[in-house]
Amino acid sequence: MNPPEPARLRITVVYLRPGHAFERTVVLPAPATVAAAIEASGVRSLAELAGRQLQVGVFGEPGGLADALHDGDRVEIYRPLSIDPKEARRIRAAVRRKRRAGAMAPR
Repeated sequence: MNPPEPARLRITVVYLRPGHAFERTVVLPAPATVAAAIEASGVRSLAELAGRQLQVGVFGEPGGLADALHDGDRVEIYRPLSIDPKEARRIRAAVRRKRRAGAMAPR
């Protein structure tokens, strides 16, 4: 009798940026971590990720590189924010106020 084959996990690794989408499916032996999936995908070959500390998650839930994966998981690599969300909201609100004030000006 042959020994049972080790479990295999099918994992999708995704990294998005404006104008570019990296998506690769890898098959890893169980148990596997987020770090193992990222290495197997080859996404680290992208210049902007080389040597950078990665912010990652699984299906939109922030996590760490040591997190365990399950079959069918989607590992996401997040880009750093270019602007603080609170500051972006303040800017949008100021623009709206200026537009409203300009529309109400006497003609």
